[in-house]
Amino acid sequence: MPSTETDVSTPQTLPSDAPARQGFARRSESAITALAVHLARWSIPALRITLGLVFLGFGVLKLFPGASPAEEIVTQTVGALTFGAVEGAAALALTAVVETFIGLTLLTGRWLQAGLVVLAVALVGMMSPVVLFAGELFGDGMTLMGQYVLKDIVFVAAAGVIAAATLGARLTCDAR
Repeated sequence: MPSTETDVSTPQTLPSDAPARQGFARRSESAITALAVHLARWSIPALRITLGLVFLGFGVLKLFPGASPAEEIVTQTVGALTFGAVEGAAALALTAVVETFIGLTLLTGRWLQAGLVVLAVALVGMMSPVVLFAGELFGDGMTLMGQYVLKDIVFVAAAGVIAAATLGARLTCDAR
């Protein structure tokens, strides 16, 4: 019967791979640093452009009656916020123009500060249904429209980052 005990009296040595591990660590660190530099340079412009595409797309949809799934909430919200002065098709057209303007300023970088001011006002309007229509959005649990409105909090965060960069803040990479 073979023995089940292991002979521990003679230590077995494995070839040292420490230099290979050190080389891998240096290459990994170098790749991570290069990625960090790349992200520091391009992440905010990418965020600005993608947010611009979203606003432009949503704004253009609102120019065509029946094309936007948000028409009802837009008309309700604008009507409530303007105390009934702007309702229906006019509310939809106003929102379309505002969102299209925001999208174009974010995409092109032209009139960006003005676009960010308009965006700040628009974000207040976009988040206001959470207070104005909480029962409809979250009455018997989260509705699809409630989810649509709550995702706008991501827009608030993105707009904050873009505004900070536009006003002079810089994302830097200390990994070099």
